[in-house]
Amino acid sequence: MNQIFKLLKKFYPNAKIALNYKTPIDLLVATILSAQCTDKRVNIVTEALFKKYKTAKDYADASAKDFEQEIRSTGFFRNKAKSIINSAKIIVEKYHGKVPDSMEELIKFPGVARKTASVVLYNAFNKIEGITVDTHVIRLSQRLGLSKNKNPEKIEQDLMKIIPKPMWGDAAYLLIEHGRNICKAKKPLCPQCGLKNICPFYDSFMNKFYNGTVA
Repeated sequence: MNQIFKLLKKFYPNAKIALNYKTPIDLLVATILSAQCTDKRVNIVTEALFKKYKTAKDYADASAKDFEQEIRSTGFFRNKAKSIINSAKIIVEKYHGKVPDSMEELIKFPGVARKTASVVLYNAFNKIEGITVDTHVIRLSQRLGLSKNKNPEKIEQDLMKIIPKPMWGDAAYLLIEHGRNICKAKKPLCPQCGLKNICPFYDSFMNKFYNGTVA
């Protein structure tokens, strides 16, 4: 395991979150919007959004109808708008307008599960409470033999057992970078992979390749 992440750190020394943000409320909003949406699309939407909405109160006072249209292109915009506006209301009413910095508090917000909370805590507050498990992390965890589970919460638990806690935050972004660049879902670039000598998936992929079952 240590060898895997040591190599990934060498390949991607600047791996970090791809979402643009300046403040904790920016990041909370962007992370909620990123559900089943690309970071690239979210960054396009938030470029204008963050100029209009700067505080939790701004979001709490937003017109749901207008806000839905402003985030429409991120998909599931009605649910996302409801989650963001209602979360902002809680932040204003209960936390004096400041995003709380604990897992226990964040996961009580509508639309916020462990994944979103972990992203906000690590990147906005430099607090490590868990490992962000997205589609890339799920895929690579299985291919690299880090977890046999498919459930994100179970995968997170598996990873937390084998990765030292100080590495939890970076580990997710290293896996995500490798997933985006090399270990792609449909056409993994296994022959180009720097992990191929220690990757369980590599042998099975090459066997399929030479047997003509991989395009």
